[in-house]
Amino acid sequence: MRPVFLILMGLVLLLVAWRLARHRSGWPTRVMVAGALLLAFGYGVVLPLYTVQVLVPLNLVMFVPSADPATALGWHLVKLLSMNGGWFLFGLGLALHARLFESLRKPKSFPALP
Repeated sequence: MRPVFLILMGLVLLLVAWRLARHRSGWPTRVMVAGALLLAFGYGVVLPLYTVQVLVPLNLVMFVPSADPATALGWHLVKLLSMNGGWFLFGLGLALHARLFESLRKPKSFPALP
């Protein structure tokens, strides 16, 4: 049941990002969709492969005789990059999409005194 949940979570994140970016263009949209694509790959491909034990986790390489340490390290780096980089880019894209940083650049105007 867990691999199905992970795949659906990746697809839902990709669908949410696509729906938010559908009518917008520019860097906020690109950053958000790139993060969603990384997360969809991480949740939809990499984590289910770890769950069904096709990929050997890095901490169990010494206990599996047929495991290649270089391959395990490579997949571990792919997992780290896709999940951490995906959440970072998705969150940054959402913040840029919501224009959170624009209010920091605009000077505050005060009404004139009578």
